[in-house]
Amino acid sequence: MKKSIVFAFIVAIGISACQAPKKPTYQFQVSDLEANLITLSSDEFMGRMPFTEGEKITTSFLESEFKALGLEPGNGDSYFQDVPMVSIVSKPVGNMELKKSGQGISLEGFKDFVIWTQKTDSLVEIKDAEVVFAGFGIVAPEYGWNDYAGLDVKDKIVVVLVNDPGFGTEDSTFFKGNTMTYYGRWTYKYEEAARQGALGCLIVHNTIPAGYGFNVVQGKHNQPILYLDDRGNEVYKTGFEGWITLPSAKKLFEFAGQNDAELLAKARKPGFQGIPLGVSLSTTIEVEAEYNVSQNVVAKVTGKTKPDEYLIYTAHWDHFGIGKPDETGDSIYNGALDNASGTAALLALAKAFKTDAQPDRTVIFLAVTAEEQGLWGSAYYAQNPIYPKEKTVANINMDGINPYGKMKDVSIIGAGQSEMEDLLNVELEKLGRYSAPEPNPVAGYYFRSDHFNFAKIGIPALYFGTGIDHFEKGKEYGKSLQEDYVANYYHKPNEEYDPERWNLDGAVDDVQLLYHVGKNLANSDKWPEWKAGSEFKAVRDGYMKK
Repeated sequence: MKKSIVFAFIVAIGISACQAPKKPTYQFQVSDLEANLITLSSDEFMGRMPFTEGEKITTSFLESEFKALGLEPGNGDSYFQDVPMVSIVSKPVGNMELKKSGQGISLEGFKDFVIWTQKTDSLVEIKDAEVVFAGFGIVAPEYGWNDYAGLDVKDKIVVVLVNDPGFGTEDSTFFKGNTMTYYGRWTYKYEEAARQGALGCLIVHNTIPAGYGFNVVQGKHNQPILYLDDRGNEVYKTGFEGWITLPSAKKLFEFAGQNDAELLAKARKPGFQGIPLGVSLSTTIEVEAEYNVSQNVVAKVTGKTKPDEYLIYTAHWDHFGIGKPDETGDSIYNGALDNASGTAALLALAKAFKTDAQPDRTVIFLAVTAEEQGLWGSAYYAQNPIYPKEKTVANINMDGINPYGKMKDVSIIGAGQSEMEDLLNVELEKLGRYSAPEPNPVAGYYFRSDHFNFAKIGIPALYFGTGIDHFEKGKEYGKSLQEDYVANYYHKPNEEYDPERWNLDGAVDDVQLLYHVGKNLANSDKWPEWKAGSEFKAVRDGYMKK
């Protein structure tokens, strides 16, 4: 061997010996997800309903897994954050009575309307309260829209339309066209009615702009609904919230002497002002209230150089517990996809961050309670954050992880909201994959999972769903898989893990993607921002610029 070659070889060996090899990025396997998915969705966990033995089993399991992985407690020296709640059963008594000029009509509960209350008094009585039509019930300064302008609704019943004025216009500059804004979400309408001092609020149901049939609303009739326990910090609550069918609303408008088609058309135009209907409403609700405490489970990997800056991964651990049996007699609502899969992914990500090199920023793993009951676990965290919102860089939420095999795409829920989707797209492009807007933007899914509560306090939040562009069989096949899930498994006892039906190869790809996005952000100085036009930009700007 020539001396020059020998010398070069020796130098190369010396350099190699002096340089520590780079630690490879964690590579996820099906085994990282499957075992925990099977466990969490098993009958032993009793459907993971808050306030049940199933909750105790679930939260104890999550704590033990975080400990076994070597993660630190996320709430001081505890892995738990108590979430005080109240379960309220609202039982309307008799019909809802409408009167005008000595005449009257009656609406029948469940069939014509569904109402409930957040009040815990044993009886809520509404007697001859004035009814007012308030358009879409929206106050949106950034759109120059105020349905309550010049309208006194204090101690009155407001009737409002579902969704927002942009729906059906095909004009993406008018609100967001067919993409529902936060102002179109039913929860917002009740909150705004309360802010205006209304005594009650009824939303006119319409299947297409609502995104679901009235049968979904009827599921709340006489059923327990969970809320946060706000004793000692009470805010004004309306006497009732609820929905009225479109035929019943037309009946109301006709009784009030209004042309319903003309009235609804006017409500869609800028400058519309609500009007009193000259009708009074009476109804009574019997109330049963029970207080209890549920738990969020939280763990962390502390950052190396910026430990006081935080990235939060979330997934909800809860489902519907034991309920009405299906035709086979199965009464356990296992919730394998929704959301044992997301919770299993949370544990897998925790393992990866603990196994790989320590991140610069602190990474939080938050398994929240009561998502199915109204996003209450994440709402409580947002109101009582363990880590300051000003120091929280972003949230990445997981609610259902791809069970259908490898997909070329992912579906961005709430496309156009924040720069988090840009970071996602960078990683997708590296893999030869792509993102697409959610296929049903009218349904407002951005406001229907736990990331929404982080968005409400200004923290940029990313949530993407399973794509439809199947690697081998294309979009129509992928779409049919999702339609089959919604029609035959969603929120039903048979929503169980079935290795014959499930293919976790795509889940592995998506969890790897979530890891890359989070890891890059945890090891950078970047603070993602909300995009212009987002409903949440002003919130973040307000406290970050102080």
